[in-house]
Amino acid sequence: QVQLVESGGGLVQPGGSLRLSCAASGSIFNIHTMAWYRQAPGKQRELVAAITSGGNTNYADSVKGRFTISRNNAKNTVYLQMNSLKPEDTAVYYCNAEGSFYSGSPFTSWGQGTQVTVSS
Repeated sequence: QVQLVESGGGLVQPGGSLRLSCAASGSIFNIHTMAWYRQAPGKQRELVAAITSGGNTNYADSVKGRFTISRNNAKNTVYLQMNSLKPEDTAVYYCNAEGSFYSGSPFTSWGQGTQVTVSS
């Protein structure tokens, strides 16, 4: 079993910044992709940003140039630096990890979500 624990959400004014963190724990052999998704009220969950163990990144068009995803492979931790936040960034942000256990079995795990609210 893999547990993802997120932190760093909160209330911020438009134009402000927040940094989200997500730490994975469990009998993890490898995490090949870590990602952040978000879900706003009444909308589907969408990919915000993803990063592979090799450092390749992928961003939603709506956050390019404002958000930066990074990870610490040794700590099985992923971060999302969010700058120039807009009200439309308001959502519950979820951490996601895909990898394999020492047994060789693959896993996909989700965090519990952290609320980000951008409002004046």
